[in-house]
Amino acid sequence: MNLRRFFSWSNFTTGIMVLFLVLVLVNPSVKAGVMQGLMKVGLFQPGMPEEKNAESEMAPDMSFVDGDGKTFTLSSLRGKVVFLNFWATWCPPCRAEMPSINALYERFREDKNVIFLTVDTDGNYKKANNFLKKQQYSLPLYVADSQIPGELLGRSIPTTVIINKKGQVAYRHVGAADYGNEKFMAYFEQYIRK
Repeated sequence: MNLRRFFSWSNFTTGIMVLFLVLVLVNPSVKAGVMQGLMKVGLFQPGMPEEKNAESEMAPDMSFVDGDGKTFTLSSLRGKVVFLNFWATWCPPCRAEMPSINALYERFREDKNVIFLTVDTDGNYKKANNFLKKQQYSLPLYVADSQIPGELLGRSIPTTVIINKKGQVAYRHVGAADYGNEKFMAYFEQYIRK
């Protein structure tokens, strides 16, 4: 066996690529980091609904609970635009979009016309809260206190839903997206002002 051939530059770079791919497959943080990088170059952009399709069926009601044990229903938020994101700590696409959701939240957190609900689908408030603190996100966290209707969350996370002031589902996106980009922020601000 020729050691010089075994330790060639080609084999070294191939080994690094294989190691990187294995890390992406088995480590949610690495996969989330790769997805965040792809978001920065323009991939994973959320689609904006066309105006004619922007308002559809009424959002089904459900209830949420916060870290203090206070519960409320989705229907009690009528008159506000609701940005509702379903996620989990183990989900790489969820982790990847969190910085952009946090940026959107920071931009609109003082606006009285909008409510942000980030809902941990595992129902483990403590674990999810520890994750948000570790990442230094300021997002408001909730868990479902009732069955999550399929109209809001199908079988895939992350799922983001925007509910208009009338209580209608105005937007629904399944999969990771960059909600912190200027185009989406402008759309969201325009929507809030309606």
